[in-house]
Amino acid sequence: MKRLHFTILLCVLILLAGISVPKGQALAASAAEINRNVQIALLKLYEKSPPAREMGQKAKAILVFPDIVKGGFIVGGQYGEGALIKDGKVVGFYSTVSASYGLQAGIQKYGYALFLMSDSALRFLDRSEGWELGLTPNVVVVDVGAAGGISTTTAKSDIYAFFFDQKGLMAGLGLQGTKITRIVR
Repeated sequence: MKRLHFTILLCVLILLAGISVPKGQALAASAAEINRNVQIALLKLYEKSPPAREMGQKAKAILVFPDIVKGGFIVGGQYGEGALIKDGKVVGFYSTVSASYGLQAGIQKYGYALFLMSDSALRFLDRSEGWELGLTPNVVVVDVGAAGGISTTTAKSDIYAFFFDQKGLMAGLGLQGTKITRIVR
Protein backbone atom coordinates (compact mmCIF):
# COMPACT_ATOMS: atom_id res chain seq x y z
CA MET A 1 0.00 0.00 0.00
CA LYS A 2 2.84 2.38 0.83
CA ARG A 3 4.37 1.64 -2.54
CA LEU A 4 1.13 2.61 -4.33
CA HIS A 5 0.94 5.90 -2.40
CA PHE A 6 4.59 6.60 -3.20
CA THR A 7 4.02 5.89 -6.91
CA ILE A 8 0.99 8.18 -7.04
CA LEU A 9 2.84 10.93 -5.18
CA LEU A 10 5.82 10.60 -7.52
CA CYS A 11 3.56 10.86 -10.60
CA VAL A 12 1.84 13.95 -9.19
CA LEU A 13 5.16 15.61 -8.41
CA ILE A 14 6.49 14.89 -11.90
CA LEU A 15 3.31 16.32 -13.44
CA LEU A 16 3.44 19.42 -11.25
CA ALA A 17 7.10 19.93 -12.08
CA GLY A 18 6.25 19.82 -15.77
CA ILE A 19 3.37 22.25 -15.40
CA SER A 20 5.29 24.71 -13.26
CA VAL A 21 8.41 24.92 -15.44
CA PRO A 22 9.11 28.61 -16.09
CA LYS A 23 8.50 29.73 -19.62
CA GLY A 24 11.88 30.21 -21.21
CA GLN A 25 12.97 30.71 -24.75
CA ALA A 26 12.92 26.95 -25.36
CA LEU A 27 9.29 26.57 -24.24
CA ALA A 28 7.75 29.80 -25.44
CA ALA A 29 6.43 30.03 -28.96
CA SER A 30 7.48 33.02 -31.01
CA ALA A 31 5.00 35.66 -32.11
CA ALA A 32 5.27 34.41 -35.70
CA GLU A 33 4.53 30.81 -34.66
CA ILE A 34 1.53 31.82 -32.57
CA ASN A 35 0.21 34.06 -35.35
CA ARG A 36 0.56 31.29 -37.97
CA ASN A 37 -1.06 28.65 -35.72
CA VAL A 38 -3.92 31.00 -34.79
CA GLN A 39 -4.71 31.79 -38.44
CA ILE A 40 -4.64 28.10 -39.44
CA ALA A 41 -6.81 27.09 -36.47
CA LEU A 42 -9.38 29.78 -37.19
CA LEU A 43 -9.63 28.73 -40.85
CA LYS A 44 -10.15 25.08 -39.81
CA LEU A 45 -12.83 26.11 -37.32
CA TYR A 46 -14.62 28.17 -39.97
CA GLU A 47 -14.55 25.21 -42.39
CA LYS A 48 -16.17 22.92 -39.82
CA SER A 49 -18.62 25.41 -38.33
CA PRO A 50 -20.43 27.98 -40.49
CA PRO A 51 -21.96 29.56 -37.33
CA ALA A 52 -18.43 30.22 -36.06
CA ARG A 53 -17.59 31.90 -39.38
CA GLU A 54 -20.71 34.06 -39.11
CA MET A 55 -19.85 35.01 -35.52
CA GLY A 56 -16.31 35.83 -36.60
CA GLN A 57 -17.64 38.36 -39.09
CA LYS A 58 -19.71 40.09 -36.38
CA ALA A 59 -17.33 39.75 -33.42
CA LYS A 60 -15.51 42.79 -32.03
CA ALA A 61 -12.48 40.51 -31.54
CA ILE A 62 -11.58 36.81 -31.43
CA LEU A 63 -9.22 35.27 -28.90
CA VAL A 64 -7.82 32.02 -30.35
CA PHE A 65 -5.81 29.38 -28.49
CA PRO A 66 -4.86 26.81 -31.16
CA ASP A 67 -2.74 24.36 -29.13
CA ILE A 68 -3.72 23.69 -25.54
CA VAL A 69 -2.30 20.67 -23.76
CA LYS A 70 -4.25 19.25 -20.84
CA GLY A 71 -3.00 16.38 -18.73
CA GLY A 72 -3.43 14.91 -15.35
CA PHE A 73 -3.46 12.05 -12.95
CA ILE A 74 -5.51 13.06 -9.91
CA VAL A 75 -3.90 16.53 -10.18
CA GLY A 76 -4.13 18.07 -13.64
CA GLY A 77 -3.35 21.18 -15.56
CA GLN A 78 -3.54 22.79 -18.96
CA TYR A 79 -1.55 25.43 -20.79
CA GLY A 80 -1.59 27.09 -24.18
CA GLU A 81 -0.74 30.33 -25.93
CA GLY A 82 -2.82 32.27 -28.41
CA ALA A 83 -3.60 35.64 -29.90
CA LEU A 84 -6.32 38.27 -29.98
CA ILE A 85 -7.49 39.12 -33.48
CA LYS A 86 -9.21 42.43 -34.08
CA ASP A 87 -10.15 43.68 -37.56
CA GLY A 88 -8.26 40.72 -39.05
CA LYS A 89 -4.96 41.56 -37.33
CA VAL A 90 -3.22 40.15 -34.27
CA VAL A 91 -3.26 42.85 -31.59
CA GLY A 92 -2.00 40.90 -28.57
CA PHE A 93 -0.78 37.57 -27.26
CA TYR A 94 -2.28 35.63 -24.35
CA SER A 95 -1.77 32.49 -22.32
CA THR A 96 -4.44 30.21 -20.91
CA VAL A 97 -3.73 28.11 -17.83
CA SER A 98 -5.70 26.12 -15.30
CA ALA A 99 -5.18 23.50 -12.64
CA SER A 100 -7.61 20.92 -11.36
CA TYR A 101 -7.79 18.01 -8.99
CA GLY A 102 -10.06 15.05 -8.61
CA LEU A 103 -10.70 11.78 -10.34
CA GLN A 104 -8.92 12.30 -13.67
CA ALA A 105 -6.28 10.65 -15.79
CA GLY A 106 -5.09 11.19 -19.33
CA ILE A 107 -3.69 13.71 -21.74
CA GLN A 108 -5.44 15.75 -24.39
CA LYS A 109 -4.65 18.42 -26.96
CA TYR A 110 -7.27 20.83 -28.25
CA GLY A 111 -7.93 24.45 -29.13
CA TYR A 112 -10.64 26.97 -28.49
CA ALA A 113 -11.72 30.36 -29.78
CA LEU A 114 -13.55 33.02 -27.78
CA PHE A 115 -15.71 35.31 -29.90
CA LEU A 116 -16.03 38.64 -28.08
CA MET A 117 -19.31 40.03 -29.41
CA SER A 118 -19.55 43.29 -27.47
CA ASP A 119 -17.41 46.31 -26.68
CA SER A 120 -17.89 45.62 -22.96
CA ALA A 121 -16.40 42.10 -23.31
CA LEU A 122 -13.41 43.52 -25.17
CA ARG A 123 -12.95 46.27 -22.56
CA PHE A 124 -13.09 43.67 -19.80
CA LEU A 125 -10.29 41.69 -21.47
CA ASP A 126 -8.21 44.83 -22.07
CA ARG A 127 -8.57 46.10 -18.50
CA SER A 128 -8.09 42.84 -16.62
CA GLU A 129 -4.61 41.78 -15.56
CA GLY A 130 -5.73 38.18 -15.60
CA TRP A 131 -9.18 37.08 -16.59
CA GLU A 132 -10.57 33.99 -14.88
CA LEU A 133 -13.26 32.42 -17.02
CA GLY A 134 -16.38 31.54 -15.13
CA LEU A 135 -16.51 35.01 -13.64
CA THR A 136 -18.18 37.91 -15.46
CA PRO A 137 -18.77 38.38 -18.35
CA ASN A 138 -20.65 35.19 -19.17
CA VAL A 139 -19.20 32.75 -21.68
CA VAL A 140 -21.51 30.47 -23.66
CA VAL A 141 -19.79 27.26 -24.79
CA VAL A 142 -21.00 26.19 -28.24
CA ASP A 143 -20.82 22.56 -29.38
CA VAL A 144 -19.42 22.74 -32.93
CA GLY A 145 -21.54 19.74 -33.98
CA ALA A 146 -24.75 21.25 -32.60
CA ALA A 147 -24.01 24.85 -33.56
CA GLY A 148 -26.37 24.79 -36.54
CA GLY A 149 -29.12 26.38 -34.47
CA ILE A 150 -27.05 29.38 -33.45
CA SER A 151 -26.50 32.49 -35.53
CA THR A 152 -25.67 36.12 -34.95
CA THR A 153 -29.38 36.91 -34.94
CA THR A 154 -30.10 34.40 -32.14
CA ALA A 155 -26.81 34.92 -30.26
CA LYS A 156 -27.29 37.45 -27.47
CA SER A 157 -24.36 36.77 -25.10
CA ASP A 158 -21.15 38.77 -24.85
CA ILE A 159 -18.78 35.85 -25.45
CA TYR A 160 -19.06 32.52 -27.24
CA ALA A 161 -16.49 29.71 -26.96
CA PHE A 162 -15.94 27.11 -29.67
CA PHE A 163 -13.70 24.10 -28.96
CA PHE A 164 -11.94 22.39 -31.86
CA ASP A 165 -9.33 19.75 -32.81
CA GLN A 166 -9.76 17.59 -29.71
CA LYS A 167 -7.19 14.76 -29.66
CA GLY A 168 -6.27 12.37 -26.90
CA LEU A 169 -8.14 10.78 -24.07
CA MET A 170 -9.32 12.75 -21.06
CA ALA A 171 -12.87 13.18 -19.90
CA GLY A 172 -14.51 16.56 -20.46
CA LEU A 173 -13.64 20.00 -21.73
CA GLY A 174 -14.43 23.12 -19.80
CA LEU A 175 -13.38 26.69 -19.20
CA GLN A 176 -14.38 27.12 -15.55
CA GLY A 177 -11.33 28.20 -13.55
CA THR A 178 -9.24 28.90 -16.65
CA LYS A 179 -7.15 32.05 -16.37
CA ILE A 180 -6.26 34.12 -19.42
CA THR A 181 -3.35 36.52 -19.15
CA ARG A 182 -1.72 38.87 -21.62
CA ILE A 183 1.87 37.89 -22.51
CA VAL A 184 4.66 39.64 -24.37
CA ARG A 185 5.98 38.11 -27.59
